[in-house]
Parts: sequence; C-alpha cells; structure tokens
Amino acid sequence: MNALGDLVARDRRSEETALVAPRENRTYDYHRFCTTAWKTGNFWRRRGVHDEATVAVADDPEPEAVFSLLGAALLGARTRFGLPATGETGDSGQTGDSEKAADLDARVVVAPHDEIGDYEVPPGCQRVGYGGPPDDPAIAHFERDVWSENPSFPETPIDPETVALVADGDEFTHADLLTAAEEVADDWGLEPGDEVAVRAPLADPGTVVAGLVAPLVAGAAVLFPDDETAGDFAVVAESGDSPGEQTPESETIAVSTVV
Repeated sequence: MNALGDLVARDRRSEETALVAPRENRTYDYHRFCTTAWKTGNFWRRRGVHDEATVAVADDPEPEAVFSLLGAALLGARTRFGLPATGETGDSGQTGDSEKAADLDARVVVAPHDEIGDYEVPPGCQRVGYGGPPDDPAIAHFERDVWSENPSFPETPIDPETVALVADGDEFTHADLLTAAEEVADDWGLEPGDEVAVRAPLADPGTVVAGLVAPLVAGAAVLFPDDETAGDFAVVAESGDSPGEQTPESETIAVSTVV
C-alpha cells in the first residue's frame, strides 16, 4: 500500500467487518465501508476540498470521523482531529469569534449536529454536522448528503509523501501512517475477524495509526466500543501496569509508543 486510499481500493470490498459502532448499532462490512469512503471523497470534492486543503473533525469516536479522514485522503487533503472549545466569547464578542474562526483554518469543519452551529468559521469554510440534521439549513447534513453521492471514485494516484494528518503542529504523510500502522498490525498479528477497540483520543496521531489505519491495513475491524463491548486489542492513552488492568482487552498499546 502506498496511500491511505489503498485501504478502500475496489479489490478490498468483501463481507468481512471493517467498522463497528455499537452505540449507534452500526456495523460496516468492507463493501459498504469502501463505498461510503468513496461517497465521502465525492462529497468533500463538492464542498471545495482539494489537495493540501484541511478537513477539521471533532475528536469524536464515530464512523463519520473515519470516513472524513479517508474521504480527505482520497483527494490528497489533510485531516486534523480536535476542534477548539465553543464556549462564550470574551467581552469583545467579535474578537473572540475572530480568534475562534482563525483556530478553524480549514476548508470543512465536521462536528455533531447539535454542536456544529456553535462554531464560527473563516470565509470559504463550510460546516458539516452528523448524528442528525443540523438546525441551520445552511449547514450540510453528513449522513443525508454523503448517502446521495456517487458510490464510486476514480483512481487518483497520491504521492506517498503527501501530508495526510496534522496534529499539534506535526505533519504525517500517507507513507508515515501506513508504515507505522503495518508495524502495529504485524506486532499484533492482526487478521480479518479481529477487532481493535479505540480507547484513546483521535487527536493523538498514535490513535489514528494503531486504532484506525492498522486494523484496516490488516483487513481487521475498527471498534468504537460502548460500556459493554470489548475488542481483541485496544489502543489506550496510557499503558497500565499489567495487560487488561484498565481495559477488557488483554492486548493493548499506548499511543505514546506508536509515533
């Protein structure tokens, strides 16, 4: 694999599970997963996302976060997980809004439908809400609008050295993410049927590598667990004193050890 788009290549479509989100009672096999990633790429293109543009996504363990990343990657764009707080502005009002807009320097901002309307965005930036229709009709609705897109995507070669992820001022290329993910997948011996639980923030690049990219590289599944589910492996913010001490999974990896 040379680029993240290879994770959703046509020949990867199968009935094997790719993504599980029990809180929403959603499961994607690789066929539906690839198709939804292509639809997201087409949707981002229509929203003005292009190579080197940025898609800013809420640090929220939901399927839309994964599809936002892959849709951007298919276009050679960058993803940044984590949005600034939406609390009240300072006494100056307009200055606070301006500062928040500057913090959201992106072509598209993606957040839950009941939060996306709170974000001030810079000129040219578009807001997209998920989890339900946004109150403001000017804000795009992820599920509805992605569903209506073309379920295919033209082959678009991406240079492996293209930046795919930005986090805390650091940049990670497609090659960086895939190489690190392949190491995790090999260390764990990941294979189809395995599930990797994401128990660390997506804003940490180690979570993206080990929790999202590694299982997809191996044809395994990403799991966004609820309180009653457990995976075969887990990505955690900090490693415990012994396996399984902090999570129901016996095999864990701390994000700080990944990248």
